[in-house]
Amino acid sequence: MTDEKLTQEQTDEKLIDDAFQELLDRYLESKHRKKVEIITKAFNFARQAHKGVRRRSGEPYILHPIAVARIACVEIGLGSTSICSALLHDVVEDTDYTVEDIENLFGPKIAQIVDGLTKISGGIFGDRASAQAENFKKLLLTMNDDIRVILIKIADRLHNMRTLGSMLPSKQYKIAGETLYIYAPLANRLGLNRIKTELEDLSFKYEHPETYQEIQSKLQATQAERESVFAEFTAPIREQLDKMGIPYRIIARIKSPYSIWNKMQSKHITFEEIYDILAVRIIFTPRNEEEELNDCFNIYVAISRIYKPHPDRLRDWVSHPKANGYQALHVTLMSNKGQWIEVQIRSERMNDVAEQGFAAHWKYKAGGGSEDEGELSKWLKTIKEILDDPQPDALDFLDTIKLNLFASEIFVFTPKGEIKTMPQNCTALDFAFSIHTFLGSHCIGAKVNHKLVPLSHKLQSGDQVEILTSKSQKVQPSWINFATTAKAKAKIQAILKRENREQQQKGEEILSQFFQELGMPSSDENIRKLCEKRQVKTYEELTLRLGQGAITLDETDKNELKEKPTPTNWKKYISFAFGGNKQKQQESKNKNASQQSLNIDKKEVLKLTPDAIQKNYILADCCKPIPGDDVLGYIDDNNRIVIHKRQCSIASQLKTSFGNRLIAVQWQTGKALVFPVNIYVKGLDEIGVLNKLTEVISQQLNVNIHKLTIESNEGIFESRIQLYVHDVDDVNTICNNLKKIDNIKKVTRIENFDAPTD
Repeated sequence: MTDEKLTQEQTDEKLIDDAFQELLDRYLESKHRKKVEIITKAFNFARQAHKGVRRRSGEPYILHPIAVARIACVEIGLGSTSICSALLHDVVEDTDYTVEDIENLFGPKIAQIVDGLTKISGGIFGDRASAQAENFKKLLLTMNDDIRVILIKIADRLHNMRTLGSMLPSKQYKIAGETLYIYAPLANRLGLNRIKTELEDLSFKYEHPETYQEIQSKLQATQAERESVFAEFTAPIREQLDKMGIPYRIIARIKSPYSIWNKMQSKHITFEEIYDILAVRIIFTPRNEEEELNDCFNIYVAISRIYKPHPDRLRDWVSHPKANGYQALHVTLMSNKGQWIEVQIRSERMNDVAEQGFAAHWKYKAGGGSEDEGELSKWLKTIKEILDDPQPDALDFLDTIKLNLFASEIFVFTPKGEIKTMPQNCTALDFAFSIHTFLGSHCIGAKVNHKLVPLSHKLQSGDQVEILTSKSQKVQPSWINFATTAKAKAKIQAILKRENREQQQKGEEILSQFFQELGMPSSDENIRKLCEKRQVKTYEELTLRLGQGAITLDETDKNELKEKPTPTNWKKYISFAFGGNKQKQQESKNKNASQQSLNIDKKEVLKLTPDAIQKNYILADCCKPIPGDDVLGYIDDNNRIVIHKRQCSIASQLKTSFGNRLIAVQWQTGKALVFPVNIYVKGLDEIGVLNKLTEVISQQLNVNIHKLTIESNEGIFESRIQLYVHDVDDVNTICNNLKKIDNIKKVTRIENFDAPTD
């Protein structure tokens, strides 16, 4: 037994030594100054601190910090300070060492980063992780101190995703959902494109394993065909670039499984209907730094002579980089086979920024900051402004931040010709708040390209915008409906909240004076009577409307209070105890009974049997899951289990905010139950098309049609059919059979009968 234990220890030691040596080798290959001594010191310290601890997978815990440090070094391009911080990132949280210990041994900078990482940890795999929105808020606060905190956090999340297989299914859904909701868009915003793509694909793989595998198989099956198209399309381009004498390489960019699935979901199309799976990337080495932009456009001109470019699909991210530093020239060309193919033209430098992100080299290159510093600083400043006006609801805050994380950019000009980067679909009001809060809160309209427009007017790239203001203008509650940027929404809410508070205080004074004149106490019962009479729901609403002058207290209010004397405390107690509130008592009993009857073991995968579905579980109305859908369970406030599709937007929020209430579930219904499902059909209109549809569904497949609508417009018909089916296999059989009907062009399942389809 001792020999076996010794062998295991020796195996572990070798595994750890090899992993650290590989990290050092990769670090020494980089352009960073070679500070091997401090990295080795950090490794030895972390190794000792985590000694004897193992991860859930069974491997020694120290392998995780080494892997995070390797990602920070190799895949993000960070140097010794970040590598040391990554090696030490769990020491303060998981051991008895403090931040002061780290500072004494490794200096203030590393200690500051480790402290930042510890503050936002919240136990990624622990019970505390349900408050992810709060963690995210802390994480953004630390960004302002040192961007490396967030970069190491993303590296940490990437390694956790790569090793997610050892976790319980319910934890997998929570972590995968959180990753898609927070970390992937954040990585994208920081220019970490390769990491963003891997985070999305890994999340997709764990949330929808069968669909992921299906798309992977289809990508492999169509690989030879794509390679043939790529070789044929690029041959004349290579010939032309060889003549120009610019060093280059051409690579094929294949759309990721997650991107493909996302497009299939949003556009309601099949894998075979996606035409932009293949894109071509030309990466060149400019003759010198000054010629980089010219070379880019020269290549564009040269290839546009070979293939006809799409008139509306030129994207110039070279002259106007995206806010995350991305630079490239995108053009869509028509191939000789009649297929549109996107070509991305980048220099080697632009490609490095696109893949790794400029954030990694932001302030830490030899010689100081880079020219990209400005855009990132602006974004961090926006985040800080939002954090200065904290929202009461952490989830609202998260959604507000995400508005900025996901946004694509447009370029807008001020009256003086200064260029400003704004999110797509932003309004004139957003633009006003982006310049100054005073301008936003007093704006009455705008001139876009010298034409008068309302505040809700959506801006386009290239617009020149002048904001018109008035000192008498005040922020209106309706503005929140057409503000789209995080900053504008946060400022409007903060101003309205402040104004409401002032009016509420005025209303409280009016109410207090009213009760004084009446000689009655401002008791809860009296306030409840006033709320009932004035048809308002809460004390806050009553005082607000009093302060605004929307409600004026008069003689009828006095009479209402005088007619019905306030019951004494003992009377209230008796009426409550002896049946005055039977409904609440019954609800409380029911809740307790359901909590006792549902003894849930979150570590087990719950079986969705016909009996259990009818008694204990609720199928969410927002996404209407049926057997065969990828689903998860959520324990609600009444201890009931609600079943959601894993990709449902409500489920996405639950994964991020209430991860500890999620449970893994599995369908086991057989063909015992039927469920409603909605099918959308589109095609060319012809006589008898409705007859053909009903014949396939009712006669061939013997399925009952519950509801059906059909309408025709300019030779195209659209139909919506509600059916009762046993499972997803039934839906697929119905869809496949309907597609065989002549002139039917589209058949897809939709969640709601009246939901838009495009």
